[in-house]
Amino acid sequence: MDAVSSRRDFFKLSAGALVATAALPGCRPQDDKPADAKPADVFPQRGNFERLVLAYSCVNAGATAPFSVLHVSDTHLTEAYPDEGEMKLKLKEIRTKTFGGHQEEALRDSLAWAKTNVDFVMHTGDLIDWQSRANYDLVKKYFGPEMFGCLGNHEYSRNMWLETCEENEAYKTESRAALSATFPFDISVSSKLVNGVNFVTLDDVYGTVTADQATRVADEAKKGLPMVLCMHVPFYTDAIWRVDRKFWTAAAQKAEPNFHRSAALPAIDGEYEKQKKDPVTRDFIAYLKSETKLKAILTGHMHICTEDRFSPTAMEYVVGGNFLFHGREILFS
Repeated sequence: MDAVSSRRDFFKLSAGALVATAALPGCRPQDDKPADAKPADVFPQRGNFERLVLAYSCVNAGATAPFSVLHVSDTHLTEAYPDEGEMKLKLKEIRTKTFGGHQEEALRDSLAWAKTNVDFVMHTGDLIDWQSRANYDLVKKYFGPEMFGCLGNHEYSRNMWLETCEENEAYKTESRAALSATFPFDISVSSKLVNGVNFVTLDDVYGTVTADQATRVADEAKKGLPMVLCMHVPFYTDAIWRVDRKFWTAAAQKAEPNFHRSAALPAIDGEYEKQKKDPVTRDFIAYLKSETKLKAILTGHMHICTEDRFSPTAMEYVVGGNFLFHGREILFS
C-alpha cells in the first residue's frame, strides 16, 4: 500500500484491548507505594511508555515520502487454554516464568506507542513461543492491516523440548497448514508496498532458505523498487556472529578468559555454519550482497539489539526481544 493513513483504524482495534499496566518488571516501588503500584504511581513524573527500550535508526531507501516503522521481534507469548492438555499447560507455566510473564503487556505497550508515533509495525517472528489454540488466538487478535511480519522458529515449535523433532523443512511442513490459516500473510515469502518501498518477508527460521524462496525474493527485486528484507534469523556477518556468541555462549568465555577483548572470530557453528555450507543459502546471500535494490534487512532471534553493514547498499538491523519491551523505530526516507 502507498498510503499509511489507515493505521488509525487498526490501532483502534488494538487499543481496545489495552488494560492498565502492571508494575514495572524488576522495579521496586517507592516505599510509600503499594506493591502492585502501576508505572504512573511508581514514576509519577515520567511518561507512560518510558519503560519501552527503543533504538532509533534512519534508512535512506528512496521512498516516495518519508514514513516510520516500529520493528519488534520475539514477544514469545505463552498462553494455553485449560482444556489444551497437560503438555501445553506445563509449557505455559514454565515458559511464562522464563519470559517474565509480561509478554502480552509488552506487545500492547508497543502497539499503543506505535499508534501515534509510527505508520506501521513490523514483527519479525517468535510472536508466540509454541503452538497452542490460545497462542493462535492471540496472533489473530494482534495481527491486522497495520502489523506485518514473518514467522520465527518458535512458531513452528509444537511442544518445545517435550517432544523429539528435527528442525528441517519436513518438520515445518507438519505445521504449515495451521500456521497459514492463522497468520494473515504468505508465511514463506510475502511483500507489502509502503510509499514506494517493497517490504519482503522471508521464512528463514532455521537459518537457511529454499531454492523457491530465493527465486521469489529475486522476483521481488526485479520489480525495480527499493527493497527491505524482513526475516527472523539474521544473515550473519562476522560482527553480528561475534555479538551473538558473546551474549549467548558462556562456554566461549570460560575457554578464552580474554574473550571480551579478543579480536579473534568465535568458532562458527549453528545457523552461521549452515549459511556458509548450504549451497542455496550461500548463493542467495551472495546474490543479496550484490543486489543494489536491497536497502536494509530487519531481523530478530538474538534477543539483543545490534547492527552491521551487510552490503554496499544495506545495513542489517537486529532488534532486541519484545518480551523485554524492546523495539526499534526506523525512519525510511
